[in-house]
Amino acid sequence: MQNRIGKVVLAYSGGLDTSVILRWLQEHHGCEVITFTADIGQGEDLAPVRGKALAAGVREIFIEDLKDTFVREYVFPMFRANALYEGEYLLGTSIARPLIARRLVEIAAATGADAIAHGATGKGNDQVRFELGAYALNPDIRIIAPWREWDLLSREKLVAYAETHGIPIEKKKAGARSPYSMDANLLHISYEGGELEDPWREPDEDMWRWTIAPEKAPDTPRSVELGFANGDAVALDGEPMEPAALLAELNRIGGEHGIGRNDIVENRYIGMKSRGCYETPGGTILLKAHRAMESLTLDREATHLKDELMPRYASLVYNGYWFSPEREMLQAAIDRTQQAVNGTVRLKLYRGNMIVTGRRSETDSLFDTSAATFEDDAGAFDQGDATGFIRLNALRLRLAARKRRQE
Repeated sequence: MQNRIGKVVLAYSGGLDTSVILRWLQEHHGCEVITFTADIGQGEDLAPVRGKALAAGVREIFIEDLKDTFVREYVFPMFRANALYEGEYLLGTSIARPLIARRLVEIAAATGADAIAHGATGKGNDQVRFELGAYALNPDIRIIAPWREWDLLSREKLVAYAETHGIPIEKKKAGARSPYSMDANLLHISYEGGELEDPWREPDEDMWRWTIAPEKAPDTPRSVELGFANGDAVALDGEPMEPAALLAELNRIGGEHGIGRNDIVENRYIGMKSRGCYETPGGTILLKAHRAMESLTLDREATHLKDELMPRYASLVYNGYWFSPEREMLQAAIDRTQQAVNGTVRLKLYRGNMIVTGRRSETDSLFDTSAATFEDDAGAFDQGDATGFIRLNALRLRLAARKRRQE
């Protein structure tokens, strides 16, 4: 039998779910609750969170600005891999979970807590991501997942529990509650549930919060230039910027021009299909620009091998294996290629579209005009060499064709 829990670190937002979880932990486990709230660019005012935690009797409260850490240590390494889950999803929710898991474990160690707790449901991916991350960092950590233990399995039950226990909750007008389950950070905002559970139904236009509809975007294109160093975006329109500020500005620009909406049905790790809508304006621009920069500076076979590894890398992130040895192994290989990904990419944004209009690298471009030109190359490339190249590559095909003739 496990020892009684004395302290638990709760991933706390101050919303209905985690406010109920906080009181439930105090009541059900009889333990002291430490709260941890991460500012990773979700765009919410976190000032009231401390007051709510204090009112609930919490003595140790951690509210941390992790926006630059999130982009520099998690988002940017993932974008070096050009990661897309199932060819569509830019992994905005997935990539935030290992950072939160890491801080939960670190705070537990610093405060002498026996366990950590989260508000992820038993149907979703986040429970897996939080817990795989936590166990990878502390194999002996105890984890409490209330949604897998309690019987408060609906909003109505949560509200009733809150009212019974005197937990203040924000009152909304009848019918005003958002029908969606939403998650936001500096990389994206996601929408699930409600009307989106019908894969045929088009989302209501007023669902989208960051992006204007492409057909309503400005009729004047916007040109942007992204500067790269070792595969990471470091400047926008010639101005050096820190990671979080750069991504936030790309979100603003992309959103104004209808960039970054996505409506997909994805395969959850636990087995079911789920429909999600996503807004990732800055990330969509960043991915396009990064691939354009690689097209100029990366060797052909390195590029193709990266493309083969990418789906595996994306699945590892999606499924919660950020701290696994295989993800770290892939990251080391990917980062080695990025030493040459330096230069500037120019894109034109127009009504939901992105067009690469230029790319340059003063130090690492592999584009050789003398070899590639359709004009006189002054002997830079002997076209006669192509005859032997083609015949050697055709040898197996010719042998197979001769064999078929004999049959």
